[in-house]
Amino acid sequence: MAREQGQKMVAQNKKARHDYHIDDTYEAGIVLVGTEVKSLRQGRASLVDGFAEVDDGEVWLHNVHIPEYSQGTWTNHAARRRRKLLLNRSEIARIERKVSEKGFTLVPLALYFKDGRAKVEIAVARGKKEYDKRHTIAARTANREKEQALGRHLKGMRD
Repeated sequence: MAREQGQKMVAQNKKARHDYHIDDTYEAGIVLVGTEVKSLRQGRASLVDGFAEVDDGEVWLHNVHIPEYSQGTWTNHAARRRRKLLLNRSEIARIERKVSEKGFTLVPLALYFKDGRAKVEIAVARGKKEYDKRHTIAARTANREKEQALGRHLKGMRD
């Protein structure tokens, strides 16, 4: 049987980029049981309430919802169990130093398969204040309007 190649996205946490300033991102392997892998291959997962924490030199992923596999039997997994993330010791030390600072947290951004292996992208992030969120939305709207105006101007020059 041929191995999978490339990257297949399973779930993204779009709200994380809205709610947090992303500082550093890391790609980590994730320890899963068989029915979790099968459920992920069906494209079923949710990162919405997920977070990660460093505990005794290991990184653990909490509250990520991977629903039970529909054809699973008594061997099925718990949907929101904590899962171990696989990172280098130096990366864990760097994450631990950063997260110990006030205001930083670890959030999952994406869950995907890369060359057949389940990976999770986690980020060291600082929470945004409400005015930061409004500022980001205003800047995005201004850029969109500027691009549209520039496009209309260039189209007028061609005609």
